[in-house]
Amino acid sequence: MTDPQASPRQPASTARPHWGAEALWQALVPLLPGLSIEVVQTLDSTNSELTERLRNASRVQKSPGDRRGGRVDDLFPQLLVAIDQTAGRGRLGRRWHSTGGASLTFSLALPLQRADWSGLSLAVGLAVVEALDPHGTRLGLKWPNDLILCEAGAASAHDKVPGPGRKLGGILIESVAVGEQRAAVIGIGINVLAQPVAEADYGAAALAEFWPEATPQDTLARIGEPLVRALLAFERDGFAPLQQAYVRRDVLRGQVVRTSDRNMPEGVAGGVDADGALKVASGGQTRRVISGEVSVRLVGAA
Repeated sequence: MTDPQASPRQPASTARPHWGAEALWQALVPLLPGLSIEVVQTLDSTNSELTERLRNASRVQKSPGDRRGGRVDDLFPQLLVAIDQTAGRGRLGRRWHSTGGASLTFSLALPLQRADWSGLSLAVGLAVVEALDPHGTRLGLKWPNDLILCEAGAASAHDKVPGPGRKLGGILIESVAVGEQRAAVIGIGINVLAQPVAEADYGAAALAEFWPEATPQDTLARIGEPLVRALLAFERDGFAPLQQAYVRRDVLRGQVVRTSDRNMPEGVAGGVDADGALKVASGGQTRRVISGEVSVRLVGAA
């Protein structure tokens, strides 16, 4: 992950002091030179905002008094937090919203020099759950982009997390071409208190269920640096080095699942491969599911 253009200009940190953005910026800017961090009160979607900035990078100028404008004339990394997100987007058009103090919704936009992004959402999810639950006792991952809270006592640090559990949050990654470069916009939403940040068909969970003192600010502080370090490692090495770590968090492994892949509508999930594809076995065959939706079929369900 490299600076697209060397620049002597100092990056920006525009945020409320109680969010600790200055401390986070100090920790992250050595890793992401030129980084800006913004915390805004209300926004429709952090992903949409950063995607639009990147698409208009060479021609959009900041309007006077527009606190959301940021730096839209370059490809320097931008981290944008919305305290209240009113029209956020999840995968497949699902709603994604937040309420101040109840959830954390933010996006990170930055150029990625790696050509193959296979497994990127898995790498991001792994960085988040390991930062929030380093012992692996409560948080798992549902392929390809859901953060899962498992029941207390259902997991151990050296075993996979049984599932599926309830949805704690999710990840939405979008790609934007800016000239000859390709930038990622990585959106993350996490339920901190009881209100759900995204629609889920298997129940919502909140971080406060196992971290009672959790706040959106503390959550961002805890995951910010591990997330950036994970992205740097992914850009260098891809997903393959993370395959075994993912196994320990995989809530689908061994479960009978239904997928949106016509070639493998139902089977037993067998983990992920070195590219982050989901392996599903049925009738003596194993297929790779590289995109789409996967749900767990309860035993005996129609």
